[in-house]
Amino acid sequence: MCGNNMSAPLPAIVPAAKKATAAVIFLHGLGDTGHGWAEAFAGIRSPHIKYICPHAPVKPVSLNMNMAMPSWFDIFGLAPDSQEDEAGIKQASENVKDLIEQEVRNGIPSNRIILGGFSQGGALSLYTALTTHQKLGGVVALSCWLPLRSSLPQVATNCVNKDIPILQCHGDRDPLVPLMFGSVTSETLKSMLNPGNITFKTYSGMMHSSCIEEMMDVKQFIDKHLPPVD
Repeated sequence: MCGNNMSAPLPAIVPAAKKATAAVIFLHGLGDTGHGWAEAFAGIRSPHIKYICPHAPVKPVSLNMNMAMPSWFDIFGLAPDSQEDEAGIKQASENVKDLIEQEVRNGIPSNRIILGGFSQGGALSLYTALTTHQKLGGVVALSCWLPLRSSLPQVATNCVNKDIPILQCHGDRDPLVPLMFGSVTSETLKSMLNPGNITFKTYSGMMHSSCIEEMMDVKQFIDKHLPPVD
């Protein structure tokens, strides 16, 4: 999951209540772990779906005065024109693709896997879906942005996930990743992918966090795109 970083703990997992025929891989935000999100998914689980919430490796983050914390890649700033950690984003994306591959080896086809994340994790999930050769079942992108966006239009022309369903959610009072970033991301995605499959939902009064209404929308999206097969 984290390349050669063997110190990263194993993902937090909510196992399927019966045989797993689908999976959700969800990536937490900067400075967090997968545990809280695993608890959130335990509250909206469906019995045939396995929920996997990996933990990011601990590394210094430029934005936070080089303090070490769980982070999928380095962040230099949160402005639209901030420098981006291209090598780190690409490496993190490869690690996520390995995680998807692991589930495929476990017997879950990639098109029965939804990739998702919150904030930095959501950004990584969008980037991975656009650059992977694995056909995915969908993306849940919460309170996030699209990283390395100037390099993506060329990539998207050969994207296997051109018709992928994407649920993008954002709070209209987000002080860290402003709603405008979410709107711009949604428009950028619509210009590269099938716009009819991209849903952008906003939540009144929500800051850089989640809410019950959002989690119900997430559950509805997951259950629609990963229905039981038996």
